[in-house]
Parts: sequence; structure tokens; C-alpha cells
Amino acid sequence: MDLDEYRLRARAWLEANVPDAEVEGASDTGGVTAAKTFMARLYDAGYSGITWPREWGGQGLTQAEERVFAGEAKDFTLPTYVFSIGLGMCGPTLVDLGTPEQKVRHLRPLLRGEEIWCQLFSEPGAGSDVAALQTRATPTEDGWVVNGQKVWTSVAQHASFGLLLTRTDVDVPKHKGLSMFIVDMRAPGVTVRPLRDMTGRSHFNEIFFDDAHIPAENLIGQVNDGWSCAVTTLLHERLSISSGVGMGGQKDNPVAFESLRHTVDTADPVVKDQLVELYIRSRALALFNQRLSQETKAGIFPGARGSAAKLLLAELTMFQADLATSLAGPEAVAFEDDGGLAESIALAPAMSLGGGTNEIMRNIVGDRVLNLPPEPRMDKSVPFRDLKVSGGSSA
Repeated sequence: MDLDEYRLRARAWLEANVPDAEVEGASDTGGVTAAKTFMARLYDAGYSGITWPREWGGQGLTQAEERVFAGEAKDFTLPTYVFSIGLGMCGPTLVDLGTPEQKVRHLRPLLRGEEIWCQLFSEPGAGSDVAALQTRATPTEDGWVVNGQKVWTSVAQHASFGLLLTRTDVDVPKHKGLSMFIVDMRAPGVTVRPLRDMTGRSHFNEIFFDDAHIPAENLIGQVNDGWSCAVTTLLHERLSISSGVGMGGQKDNPVAFESLRHTVDTADPVVKDQLVELYIRSRALALFNQRLSQETKAGIFPGARGSAAKLLLAELTMFQADLATSLAGPEAVAFEDDGGLAESIALAPAMSLGGGTNEIMRNIVGDRVLNLPPEPRMDKSVPFRDLKVSGGSSA
């Protein structure tokens, strides 16, 4: 099938199958059920996992088809937010690092929307400094027992599984004593508690592990090699966040360029200049993401430039929110129940935190892209047991 035919078929399918209104996949059980139904149709039609390997449930197509579908989908609001962590971060990590058994068990159900995934990295005392985490996994005869706490975890209240980063050795430097696991979010000893943010909704959660058992076969990679696994996940996270994987398009985003240009006075030359700058920033990020995606598919590792893309998106999101606030006036603080302008503005600061703060992204870009001298670090060679974390001993 040539690309023009693929585009026409994709457009026709989207017009026939995308709901008129976005399914609220992050707040209610009915919405999640409807989102799963939509995801199953998306997969069965051949538009989920377009470039993922066919043997693991993907479509085995090229990046060209993926770009064509994404170009058509941007005009719709797909109810896929609840799957964004799995599609953009957890699934790609399993494709890269998972065992054949893990791929067979998890990837097809993930792509088809049968199972929702979350990512369990951040902790109350280890946000931007993920390697300082204290959640501990202790080996047993048939696996591991986990104790600790995670926080700021998106969609955990709906998740079947999660990627869990834990500490498995305290006698080595902090980056060398971590391991990654697949965790069953419904297992005994796993407790999920929603956190309400300033929009009034619970987009994030905190999770407690109290002697939670993880089977040995759920280890990803090697014991104590979890940091390299985490780097892989974080790369996928930053690329997926910046490119909007699973976020459902921009059609109904009230602070995006297409929405603002139809709701403000474009005859005003000042407003016109502001919208032009918004368009330029949005287009530049889209082209940068396209280049990174092309390089990735060609086997060229984007490395720290994924952090640059994530930083650009965070800055673009805040620029959108600031511009929308100045143009909308009092309406910008009038909260609505349908995910409107005020909620989009209130959510904007989260983009400069989730996936790594802007400050961390700048450090990464400066160190690994621009080759600037890194900040002094005194903890890279010290055993984790001897570090002071969150005001107390880490042991």
C-alpha cells in the first residue's frame, strides 16, 4: 500500500471511529472502559504499534506510515491518554530490554489496550535525583520482596502493571545498586493512593509497597544494572513526552496554536505576532522530534538530545499557557468541568517537572550535548549506605 492510500484509509478510519468528545481516561472507571474499547479497535485496525516488531504484536511497518497516521490523528482527540505511559515508556523499554517471555506476555495486551501501565521511579526524597531512591528489593528463594514508597505516578490508579526501579545493593555507589522489575499493581502489599492537584483532579498517585512479592522472572535486565535500564526508559519518556505519544492529538487543546487562532482577535498586530511566535516554536519542536524519531528508527541513538526535546516542550507549554492567559483575561481562571482553558493553563507547570525538571534537562544538555564542564558531584563513588538522603542515613 502506498502512503497516499494509507493516509486515506487512516483518515477514513479516524473519522468513523474517534468519539466526538474525549473519553476522560484519567478520572473515572467508565471512561477507562471506553478508552480500552477504543484502543482495541485501534489495534485491530492496524494503527497501534505501527513500527513495533510484528513478532511482539506490532504492525512491523515503517516510520513513514507512523508519520502519516500521526499527521492525520492530530486533527482528532483520541481517548488514549491513559495508555501514554505504556505506549511511550514502558512498552519501548520492554522491546529494548525485556526477555522473550516478557515481550510475549505483555506487549500485545499493552498495544491492544487490555492492560494499562505506569512508571514507578520518583520518591518523596528522590525526584530529580532518581538514583537516590530508597525503595528496597530484598531477594527471596523465588523472587524479591519490596518495601518503600513512590510518588507522582500517573495513571497508577488504573494500571495493571508498572516498571519499578528499586535499590538492591546499598554497599555500592547509588547508580550501581539499582534493579528494575515488572510489578503487578494489584498484588498484595501494593497500595495506590490518588493525589489531588490544583485542577481538582487526581492526575498523580503515591504508591506504597509493604512486603510486596515480585517473581524472579519479572526482573528486567541484570541485577544491579537498573540504572542503565532506567536511562533507556527515561530516554523513551523524554522523546514520547516531547512528541506527544499517546496524548491524543491537539484538536481540542485550548492553548494550542490551532485553537487560539480561532478564538482571539487576529486583526490585532500584537496578537498576530504572538501567534506567529507560538507557531514557530510549535513547528520547530515538531521538526526536531521528527528528526530524532528518524534517527532512532535508523539505529542512531539520540542520547541526551531527547532531554533537549523535552525541555523545549516544557518551555513551549508554559509559553502557550502564558499567552492564553494574557489573551483570555479573567476567563483564564474560571475552571470548567470539561477540561477547558483554565484546566489546561493550570496543568502547564507540570510539564516542567514530569520526566525531569527543566534544570535537570539543562544540566544534561550542557554536560552531554554541549560538552560543558559538569557540576561537581561528591556522591558518585560513595557507597549508598554512607550517604545522607532526605535528612537521614540511607542505610
